[in-house]
Amino acid sequence: MNIISNASRQVILDTETTGMNQGSGAIYLGHRIIEIGCVEVINRKLTGRHFHEYINPEQLIDEEAIAVHGITNEAVAGKPKFRDIARSFIDFIDGAEIVAHNANFDVSFMDHEFSLLQPQGPKTADICQVLDTLEIAKFLHPGQKNNLDALCKRYGIDNSRRELHGALLDAEILADVYLIMTGGQTKFNLSNEQAGQEGGGIQRLDPLKSKLKVISASADELLMHEQRLDLVAKSGKCLWRG
Repeated sequence: MNIISNASRQVILDTETTGMNQGSGAIYLGHRIIEIGCVEVINRKLTGRHFHEYINPEQLIDEEAIAVHGITNEAVAGKPKFRDIARSFIDFIDGAEIVAHNANFDVSFMDHEFSLLQPQGPKTADICQVLDTLEIAKFLHPGQKNNLDALCKRYGIDNSRRELHGALLDAEILADVYLIMTGGQTKFNLSNEQAGQEGGGIQRLDPLKSKLKVISASADELLMHEQRLDLVAKSGKCLWRG
């Protein structure tokens, strides 16, 4: 399996829905998308651009789903409907490679939402490539847990902010996981981040922080050092003196 993508522009994506993940059949039970979160990666660099919307699904959210992502019916009641944000969402992902964890689930919901548009929208595959990080993780770590939390632990990524699932936060964390899992990121674009942190939770050094203080040895310490080297020299050549 080739885990390195040739796509120059990628959109790391996650969705939250009105119902629990029951496989692709979940959409036939009438479940809808209630949150979309995307972050943009170009040439393996996080650009700082993102797409994020809460969506009114025009139906009730299952209690089991609320327990997972914490998004209530009241929270999305005044949000735009999918048809209201569809054009801007399609424009954001058009021509990119979508990177998602268990991508079939997210894409099936996206295709379902596109099919409800008037006029009917495109199939995701018609405008995007799709890369599934779950399949990459299974290839690299067969027989192990490969959900997002397990991958964060495996790769040392701080996901302590992830008390509940959230599409944008999960997309940010997945971006960190994906880039590290497939060989690391060559350069981080921190222009849109606060010093000391990156969107996905990996802690960065503050570039404005003062340099470490250099403490020089005192005259007494230097003398003791030379005396120790004299002892070493008596037993043979002293490497520290050339």
